[in-house]
Amino acid sequence: MSIILDHVSHIYEAGTAMEFAALKDINLTIPEGQFIGLIGHTGSGKSTLVQHLNGLLAPTGGNIYYNGADIHDSDFNRKELRSKVGLVFQYPEHQLFEIDVFTDVCFGPKNLGLDKKDVELRAYAALKQVGLEDEYFYQSPFDLSGGQKRRVAIAGVLAMKPEVLILDEPTAGLDPKGRDEILDQVAKLREETGMTVILVSHSMDDVAKYVDRIIVMNRGQVMFDQEPKEVFGHYKELEEIGLAAPQVTYIMQELREKGLMVDTGATTIEEAKNSILSALRRQR
Repeated sequence: MSIILDHVSHIYEAGTAMEFAALKDINLTIPEGQFIGLIGHTGSGKSTLVQHLNGLLAPTGGNIYYNGADIHDSDFNRKELRSKVGLVFQYPEHQLFEIDVFTDVCFGPKNLGLDKKDVELRAYAALKQVGLEDEYFYQSPFDLSGGQKRRVAIAGVLAMKPEVLILDEPTAGLDPKGRDEILDQVAKLREETGMTVILVSHSMDDVAKYVDRIIVMNRGQVMFDQEPKEVFGHYKELEEIGLAAPQVTYIMQELREKGLMVDTGATTIEEAKNSILSALRRQR
């Protein structure tokens, strides 16, 4: 599985006074199995970009390929694509509509034409994958907490058995415990299944902790596309476009300025701890 964006552009309200270029000549390759962080300030093009990956939006210029096939060719099966490239929107209530949680999660695989037994097995497995307890299966999804709704929305996509899972701000509005629970579960799923995960987030600490690669969007263009250490090494440039680095990055920079020879490329608490202890041992 791979997704390739070849000179992709997208213009909203083209030819009107409201014309706005949301994406400008984007070239990206998304290989199988990566955990990718997609970051950028509000209006940078993140959400527009991910909605192109499963054909919800069509580019006004360029091409998008899934496993070598142009997804906008007349004979391409975009319904099947959306079962393979699953998108969980920022606000889960927009994706929840059935009378109870279990029925809601059954909706996607049912539309694939599977028989009732396979549909229910997929729904049950997906709900267990996201860590939702059985007692909630037959409750209205609208009676759940914010974190539980996120789990149900993710389960609804997982029940389709996607190859790519796209999460658009999955932890927005959650407390730190809920945020960690959701992302730990996603990381575990990715490890178990080998699926590609694309995480759209404003939290630099979350991105630093989980992803292998970061794509930074700015004004509809790709500003950086590198490993986390390399991206956060550009923290001054990130600040100029309204972003920041993880808190660890700033702490390590300050320690280095005060003479402690730590690794300023550390992006997680664990990496920082090991680097600080190593630097202290060298000083003795």
